[in-house]
Parts: sequence; structure tokens; C-alpha cells
Amino acid sequence: MFDALARLFSRPDATALALEPRLAVAALLVHLAAVDGMVKAEERQAIRGALRDFYGLEEHEVETVITEATHHDNESVDFYRFTSALSSLDAKERIEIVRMMWQVVFADRKNHELEDNMVWRIAELIGVSARDRTKLRNQMARG
Repeated sequence: MFDALARLFSRPDATALALEPRLAVAALLVHLAAVDGMVKAEERQAIRGALRDFYGLEEHEVETVITEATHHDNESVDFYRFTSALSSLDAKERIEIVRMMWQVVFADRKNHELEDNMVWRIAELIGVSARDRTKLRNQMARG
């Protein structure tokens, strides 16, 4: 019995491994769309558009990334796995990630407090300043 427990705890934890940035961004966007309890069609479309535009993906590639990202999001217990893949990106890319997040938030023309809180937390974790986060929120709210 002790050997079984030792093997269980000595296995590498797959969820602790960082994801490639594109997949990490997609997982965060998928989670963000669902954080208020309902994923709306506008939010799904905003995710697709953001991934397609930023990464230059074809539609079938976007669907593949979203499917895989949804799986990773469902398996994850926190944001570390996703943010650790993003915090080393250059500042311009990290700001663009926050912009994409606001794009998803405002896709339905509403900013739910859980969505706002999640963007704030992710921005902090990946090193985007409160000033940049707020500026982007205001731009996307008017958008």
C-alpha cells in the first residue's frame, strides 16, 4: 500500500507542465468566456477571431486549438499552468493577451464582475500593469 502511494506521488504531474503560449492563451480565453456561468455565441466568436487574427490560424486550426484548450481548462485547478507559459513573453505580446481577454469580455457588451476579476488576476500574473489593463478595458468597452 505504501509503495502504491509513493508511486502515485512520485509521478510527474502532467498538469504542472507549462503549455505552449498559443494553447495557454486559448485555455484562458475559454475559461474567461465561461467564468460567469454562461458561454454566449458572441464570446465563442470573439475567441475564434482573437486566435485567428493574433496567431494567423485557419478556421480548422482555431477549432483544434479551442478543443484542446477546453480539455486543458477542464483538467486545470488554477491558472499557473497557463500563466507560466506566458509570463516570459515580451511585453507587447502580454499586453495583446490582455487585449484579447477584454475582447472576449465585451463581446456580449457586458463586463461581469467575475470576468473583470479574472482579467485583473491574469494581467497581474503575466506582468501587465494595472495602467495598461485599465487602458485596454476602456478601449474595448467603447469598441
